[in-house]
Amino acid sequence: MRRWYVINTHARSEHKAAWHLANQGFRAYLPQYMKRRRHARRIDMVKAPLFPRYLFVELDLEQDQWRAISSTLGVSHMISGGEIPLAVPDGAIDDIRAREDETGNVPIAREANFRKGDKLQIMDGALIDHVGLFESPSDQDRVVLLLNLLGRQVRVRVPVESVTAYA
Repeated sequence: MRRWYVINTHARSEHKAAWHLANQGFRAYLPQYMKRRRHARRIDMVKAPLFPRYLFVELDLEQDQWRAISSTLGVSHMISGGEIPLAVPDGAIDDIRAREDETGNVPIAREANFRKGDKLQIMDGALIDHVGLFESPSDQDRVVLLLNLLGRQVRVRVPVESVTAYA
């Protein structure tokens, strides 16, 4: 029975892993979205993985030579429970694909759906991996966070797509 499984990739190697998996005859799926990128005082939109460092592959564990996946360029490992890969819940990939627009990207809502005091982690930029408290939405798709820097709380404004809830 064909099911979808999760592949963990090396950092920034999602496209490389998907390409090499496809060359081996596997059906890989890398959901993407349009990310705002800031570079050299310029802002542009680029495609980025919806789930950084992860992609999906469709397999029949009884028929496919799935053990070769772990040695594929760009692949770190398959998400598994012991020796057997763990399948994605039925319908999850269909739900993601149903959200894709005509360009094949998954639209991401850029609203700040956080409450005051929520812990957020910064996912890119100069303050990557810092955890702060959500204070308020700001102008133009930005949020205000309170970060502990050098022993005191500092207010910073970061793009809303650069933060995620901290678990």
